[in-house]
Amino acid sequence: MLGQSHAISGALVHAATAPFLPQALFGVGPQPGEILVGTLLCAGAALLPDLDHHDATPAHLLGPLSRGLCRLVGRLSGGHRHATHSLLFVALAGWGTWEGVTRLGDGFALGLVLVLFALAARALHLHPPGHGFTAWVTTVGLAGTGTATVAVWFPGIAGWLPYTVCLGALTHLAGDFLTRRGVPLLWPWGRRFEVALIRRTGGRAEIRFFVPVMTVATFAALWFTAFAPLLSAG
Repeated sequence: MLGQSHAISGALVHAATAPFLPQALFGVGPQPGEILVGTLLCAGAALLPDLDHHDATPAHLLGPLSRGLCRLVGRLSGGHRHATHSLLFVALAGWGTWEGVTRLGDGFALGLVLVLFALAARALHLHPPGHGFTAWVTTVGLAGTGTATVAVWFPGIAGWLPYTVCLGALTHLAGDFLTRRGVPLLWPWGRRFEVALIRRTGGRAEIRFFVPVMTVATFAALWFTAFAPLLSAG
């Protein structure tokens, strides 16, 4: 799937499950404002498994530096759609986020928030076209504004970051599960799992059906889980 599709699917899953999944797992749920912020963060987290690809959305965040990092991750993980597209990666990403938030505190949390917002902005094309300086400045500006907003108004978001990272990464795996190459969910066991509803990345089914439907569904879910409660409270 395209980066845009992964980001939208991450946003949709977070928004749609916010009223019941966190409550079922942890006995407490996010507030409406936290749902809205978490939806954007989950859109960014849904790009993390593509750290193994030198031309995916994460590779374009910091130019040669991020491309070099993604090439390194790709080599270490066995190539695109190998180790980073597994349940083990999801677990390690969640554990690493929890360790970072717990041991390093707000500095780590806000740094991760900045990266996730930047990934979401790139994938959702909230910047001028291309990969030039203007696009980069816009992406960083949006991410920085979002991070400052979280720091001031939503300090409780840090506690939700491990959950958000896991949910976003899982959603990415579910999306690639729907494509022809599938995903090695049980890596290092090499078997790939797939239900090939999307036969070509960037094809008609993805662009003309899945992306519009997921976009509408995301806004509908946000209305019921975030916007409507906020308006009622106001």
